[in-house]
Amino acid sequence: MAVVRLGVMGGTFDPVHNGHLTIAEEARAKLDLHEIIFVPAGQPWLKSDSIISPAIDRLEMVRLAIEPYPYFRLSNIEVERAGPSYTVDTMEQLKTELGENTRLFFLMGWDCLAQLPQWHQIIRLIELCTLVAMPRPGYPGPDLKNLDKAIPGLSAKIVMLDSPRIDISATVIRECVAGGLSISSFVPLKVAAYIRQKRLYLKP
Repeated sequence: MAVVRLGVMGGTFDPVHNGHLTIAEEARAKLDLHEIIFVPAGQPWLKSDSIISPAIDRLEMVRLAIEPYPYFRLSNIEVERAGPSYTVDTMEQLKTELGENTRLFFLMGWDCLAQLPQWHQIIRLIELCTLVAMPRPGYPGPDLKNLDKAIPGLSAKIVMLDSPRIDISATVIRECVAGGLSISSFVPLKVAAYIRQKRLYLKP
């Protein structure tokens, strides 16, 4: 049976934006992935002290954003799972549901790499999937030698991509909305319309 290569993109997606779509498309093309699965976080443990939009809104924004792409799909497994959202639990569940002939690639930014030693069950995570590190403006390339010392075997389970370099921030988008500025160049039109309709990111 042929191996199915699937990319997994996690995040709060608050909101999902054009940068997410471009990164996913670039990874799909460069790594010959069959599909990219977008997995909005339920309770992101690294942002436990932050206020994020309701999961129902973040899921719907992702659904609207990926609608035109037949090779992108949405998963709500982290939203449905109780407790903090750990990537290793998501990979375990996907591996169980999709079968052993599926090879998983987890997409992440360079800025996340420095935090990897603190990730929940990181050794198990790199057994389950290949990490794909994408550049993020303002963050230097990671020191893989030091990371390999902290996480033995990491360098063999990570793919470093040098593009695309997308400088779009969900934080800036939320600030633009709160300030009454247009976000039409940052997010798909249907996502912008949804944000307006639901009055997301407006100051109380």
